[in-house]
Amino acid sequence: MASKSGIVFEDFFPSMVQRLGAEGFMDELCNGFRLLMDEEKGVITFESLKKNSVSMLGLKDMSNDELMCMLREGDLDGDGCLNQMEFCVLMFRLSPELMKGSRRWIEEVVMNEL
Repeated sequence: MASKSGIVFEDFFPSMVQRLGAEGFMDELCNGFRLLMDEEKGVITFESLKKNSVSMLGLKDMSNDELMCMLREGDLDGDGCLNQMEFCVLMFRLSPELMKGSRRWIEEVVMNEL
């Protein structure tokens, strides 16, 4: 999927789930959240997303509008930032293949927790 800035997104999440298992994959999503979050606030803010998407992910071509759109898309409680749960939900929603298989993977995580 290409954005206005020409960034191409290839969905590696399904293969990550296969290699890591559901629990390992969720651990990696949480690691991704920590890379992008504002360490003082414990959430992903516009400022932390802008700074860390360039320094950690090399996404220097994303516009402020694209970053704000990403935040708005994932901000379920309307506070203007993403907590860890909102980030993980957004990542699932951005992966068409994960959405197709999410019920199976969620059941696997729940069964491992019991």
